[in-house]
Amino acid sequence: MSDGQPLLEVENLTTTFSTEDGTLTAVDGVDFSVDTGETVCIVGESGSGKTVATESITKIINTPPGKIEGTVRYKGRDLLSIPGSELREIRGNGIAHIFQNPQEAMNHCYTVGWQITEALQIHQDVSDEEARTKAVDLMDRVGIANASSRFDDYPHEFSGGQKQRIMIAMALVGDPDLLIADEPTTALDVTVQAQILELLDDLQDEFGMGILFVTHDLGVVAQIADRIVVMYAGKVMERGNVLDIFDNPTHPYTQQLLECLPEFGGTGGGIPGTLPDPHDPPDGCRFAPRCEYAEEACRTGEQPEEVEIEPGQWVSCVHYGPGGDPSVIGGEEFGIAGDTGATDGDSEVGPADD
Repeated sequence: MSDGQPLLEVENLTTTFSTEDGTLTAVDGVDFSVDTGETVCIVGESGSGKTVATESITKIINTPPGKIEGTVRYKGRDLLSIPGSELREIRGNGIAHIFQNPQEAMNHCYTVGWQITEALQIHQDVSDEEARTKAVDLMDRVGIANASSRFDDYPHEFSGGQKQRIMIAMALVGDPDLLIADEPTTALDVTVQAQILELLDDLQDEFGMGILFVTHDLGVVAQIADRIVVMYAGKVMERGNVLDIFDNPTHPYTQQLLECLPEFGGTGGGIPGTLPDPHDPPDGCRFAPRCEYAEEACRTGEQPEEVEIEPGQWVSCVHYGPGGDPSVIGGEEFGIAGDTGATDGDSEVGPADD
């Protein structure tokens, strides 16, 4: 934004659910931001809390059983404290969602044209004729061939990639400033996935939107992201510029995610072990039970405070904190600089989506 304020600023976001087995903590004190025109990717294994974090932004999770705490500022306004009527105005107009499964997100009893025009007329005072004209235009802009003749077709008459394009058209009806895309390419083949990513890039250039993109696929992240937020078990492990994190992954979890990618010289396998029970997360670093570099200090207290090791690159790991030694986690192997900012002495990847 022109005053230097982020388009979206999330601070200490915590989302819990009341269940028969007790309180489930899905998102636990998460911080991140999105600037106008940039793409921020939230990445992590299934169950890391990525989807719940993004759905908490506009409070589209059911409350109760959910409970959302923290601060979510959109253009300076805290979305968690404004009246529901004001938040509904922002949903779709200011902030729009693309969900990961268009098959479930669309109503198969109505034509795609009817569904787009309904979304349009919720947000804009336009006639049926104007709504149809704009809906056809949106269908054309997202790459639906012969958009006018396909306006009255039903969802089952479209392929998976075409359905996702329709969902993108529906998300654009309010000319949003921020597009939240939750695994929008997961169920698509590689060729269609590339087309959807290119489409989002083109639309971002055209509309000047910020994009918050949820994925478990670091290969996708490498293509589209400006910045990355690495989540694990409801916590942020590492965040920063995409080039810095790919060149210099500092948290052991980030390193393990990259080692899973054959295109980055990895094995293509998964990370040994499983995520902790969100009803009873471990003490200390959430990743410690699966981390080969974990020490006693990693297993006690709270999640380590984030440390800024390079301008704009933050990591939550005791090895980078006061008295820590980053070299024990293979820093040299990943090209990590010797001076990390730590003081001496006293001082998918997961196999599925969320």
